[in-house]
Amino acid sequence: MRDLETRYLERLAELYPTIAAASTEVINLEAILNLPKGTEHFLTDIHGEYEAFAHVLKNGSGAVRRKVADVFGNTLSNRDKQSLATLIYYPREKMAQILKTAKNPEDWYKITLYRLIEISKRASSKYTRSKVRKALPPEFAYVIEELITEKVDVRDKESYYNAIVNTIIRVDRARECIIAMCELIQRLTVDHLHILGDIYDRGPGPHIIMDKLMTYHSIDIQWGNHDILWMGAAAGQRGCIANVIRICARYGNLDILEDGYGINLLPLATFALETYGDDPCACFMLKGAGAAEGGEAELNMRMHKAISVIQFKVEGQLIRRYPEFGLESRMLLHHIDFERGVLELEGKEYPMLDCNFPTVDPADPYRLSDQEQEIMDRLERAFCNCEKLQQHMRFLLAKGSLYKVYNGNLLYHGCIPLNEDGTFRNVKLWGRTYCGKELYEVLDSYVRKGFVAVDEAERERGRDTMWYIWLHENSPLFGKDKMATFERYFLSDQETHRERKNPYYRLLEDEQVADRILAEFGLPSQGSHIVNGHVPVRQGSGESPVKCGGKVLVIDGGFSKAYQGETGIAGYTLIYNSYGLILAAHEPFESTEAAIEKESDIHSDSIVVKRVAERKLVGDTDVGREIKEKIQDLEKLLGAYRSGAIVERFPIKGK
Repeated sequence: MRDLETRYLERLAELYPTIAAASTEVINLEAILNLPKGTEHFLTDIHGEYEAFAHVLKNGSGAVRRKVADVFGNTLSNRDKQSLATLIYYPREKMAQILKTAKNPEDWYKITLYRLIEISKRASSKYTRSKVRKALPPEFAYVIEELITEKVDVRDKESYYNAIVNTIIRVDRARECIIAMCELIQRLTVDHLHILGDIYDRGPGPHIIMDKLMTYHSIDIQWGNHDILWMGAAAGQRGCIANVIRICARYGNLDILEDGYGINLLPLATFALETYGDDPCACFMLKGAGAAEGGEAELNMRMHKAISVIQFKVEGQLIRRYPEFGLESRMLLHHIDFERGVLELEGKEYPMLDCNFPTVDPADPYRLSDQEQEIMDRLERAFCNCEKLQQHMRFLLAKGSLYKVYNGNLLYHGCIPLNEDGTFRNVKLWGRTYCGKELYEVLDSYVRKGFVAVDEAERERGRDTMWYIWLHENSPLFGKDKMATFERYFLSDQETHRERKNPYYRLLEDEQVADRILAEFGLPSQGSHIVNGHVPVRQGSGESPVKCGGKVLVIDGGFSKAYQGETGIAGYTLIYNSYGLILAAHEPFESTEAAIEKESDIHSDSIVVKRVAERKLVGDTDVGREIKEKIQDLEKLLGAYRSGAIVERFPIKGK
């Protein structure tokens, strides 16, 4: 049998059938290696806040504004530069506003087109012409390519460009061309997007965010605990389904399920009114900006209570089914003394704030009533058969994982489960013990099994693993000793609400721990970084997102409006360009209308985490390493051609 390398080179020869073709590709690839590395944009913990997310995506966490400043420096006022940046973010809306008061629209078109041409040139300078061409909007591809490409052989360049711009205005295509150029600048400013988890829950638009992400040109996602919860629900895991509905109800976002995904909640609403119609449901007040008022709020509170009770029952059944999870302490319904209205917890008695549980049988508290069973049957079918939800989850599977190593950075959402001394915690799952990177990889594999495993037992195990990841203390996406949902609803004692974090969060400033984590994932201690989401950075209390001398960057500062009172900020994002790492701090986002009208930006401050001595090139990146490997393969192919081991194949004329 021929050796593997020969067979590989023969397959490569099908793509590059001649010495000329292979040589040309080597030259092209070598050229790419010497271009500046593309800009990476890191976002995390978006939590359904679509408007703020869309704005940060448009402005590249200040990257667009920096591009405008680089091009125009002191030749434009700060006001003009901000106005131009706002136009790039919202070209249709901003242009309509400007043209209402413009005395000479043609002059404005001409000035604006020339300014956008200069920014487009700068934005496209780090890419090959081929890559820029693929990014061009089809309708204006030829025109924009002419405008942003330097014409060395044109004698009177100014007349040449003026003729094109004047023609665009004369044929009344200036508006559309400006929109196309603004969108091109947005597209070229950021080369790759990293989402470090928690797209879902709390905010009103996770489904809209998912639609947007599915159209993004280059992206990877590290799953967050809330994403895993929705993935489990979409796979039909009942504990996950109940949690998803409960959280939507709590934050007044049931329309995400009903309108966004078309999931019918009428049976749950009917049951809630019948069962809790006379119950004030005071423990189930709604949170967040989406909270309803009046009769709608009362209905939502009853639905909130109904699904919460169902959740506690379903989870109790799961805990009984899997004693190896060690979650018996989370089964609390059978510890309630319904006559006295108290809960026994860890040897102490606590008065219950609400003891009205008409569907709970004290003799068998975790059994669903017939109506509750029917509701869960219908909800499971609805989640599993919702095409839009399944499409979004398939995208999360295709583009996502529990962690990612990319260009010297280790990206994950939550934590690496650690012992008190900073060593990796051993976690037993399905009869085997894992820690560190291996734990991440086995959990990742079970998430995928929950959707695609052929063996039904393995698929069920995968589904239930997603529920485990959501709430278990040894889950890298949760990392607390318990999820105190029951206590927060029903007990007033704040100590019972406390969820103790894994030692990881206390040890983030320990350089030995950071180096051990980096080494576990194959990264050197020097020059590498851990980029972490999940835990809001409380800037108002003096907390910094830069930890361990810059080796660890915690970039969740609170997209979620629910956290902004605690954090004093509306989130951190990270930019990694050819010059280094830049943390962007964001002020709370008022609205899209305010961003357009007032030209207000939510990017408030930048922290340079790392500046490189020499500008990083594509050749210094992971993509560059792959290109170098391809060049080596092509050079082997050239050697095979020249030695006669493989024969060139020239096209036959006339065919």
